[in-house]
Amino acid sequence: MDYDIGPTGFGLLALISLAFGVVAQIVLWRSAPRWLWLVAALGWFAGGLIASEVVFAWATEAELQPIVDGLLLDESLLGGLVVGLAVVGVTWLATRRSRVHQQSPT
Repeated sequence: MDYDIGPTGFGLLALISLAFGVVAQIVLWRSAPRWLWLVAALGWFAGGLIASEVVFAWATEAELQPIVDGLLLDESLLGGLVVGLAVVGVTWLATRRSRVHQQSPT
């Protein structure tokens, strides 16, 4: 199996990552920083890329389907979801404390 991802697979992963970032920002609108969408998208992208190109790189095309221009779609969705949710959770927890102290009346 080839270890490189083509432009179509790369673009699809980037598009899915941005969609996840937007959804995470909308869901946590009031309780998250304005830049959460970017962190969430980067987390999804990293998780999807690692799952597709590193974790499952040993498998053959017959064992894993669907493959979009070198991107193992199902595996990248799983990796993106796991890492993306973890990144969103850690970011939300890390920034929640500073927002609570800023909003409290003195």
